[in-house]
Amino acid sequence: ELVLHPLGKSWATWRPDRDIKLFKRWTFDDVEVPDISLVDYIAVKQKYAIYLPHTAGRYSAKRFRKAQCPIVERMVNSMMMHGRNNGKKLMAVRILKHTFEIIHLLTDQNPIQIMVDAIIDSGPREDSTRIGTAGVVRRQAVDVSPLRRVHQAIYLLTTGAREAAFRSTKTIAECLADELINTTEGSSNSYAIKKKDEIERVA
Repeated sequence: ELVLHPLGKSWATWRPDRDIKLFKRWTFDDVEVPDISLVDYIAVKQKYAIYLPHTAGRYSAKRFRKAQCPIVERMVNSMMMHGRNNGKKLMAVRILKHTFEIIHLLTDQNPIQIMVDAIIDSGPREDSTRIGTAGVVRRQAVDVSPLRRVHQAIYLLTTGAREAAFRSTKTIAECLADELINTTEGSSNSYAIKKKDEIERVA
């Protein structure tokens, strides 16, 4: 139903639940998280819908709070890595904006959905940990928690894009778009998919 504008202006029909679009362009309404185990850890539902992936929230103040950070913003934060890019969040936001435009041109789908699918597809489900006693180290296969899967997926995607763009004529936005699309398609051209397969194979 329609409610009055918060400022009480009768002419404005303000719909607080539907009007939020990322970069005023991409809607969060139809974004699905098909993997049931990651629903709580990929923050794209209405509650986490944002206009800009720059909320200045204190997500690392407490353990597990970063699961509440909008997933697009986590991607942005992960983009500002490697000393020369530290702290340049506006640059990272711009990169992601361009990336989403490119993804939309290439696939004609909602880029937020492509990103969510890529994160689900590139998080390793099994890993190996080191168990060492008195200098003897052996690997023990372990299952990966859903939160770590999301962390690692974001890390692998952004690392793949960064490596592809380094010393290349392609911009980082183009590389990130390619990485996300390839990962969603399960293509072996994707750095994240290759790494995920390698991690799972070792485990």
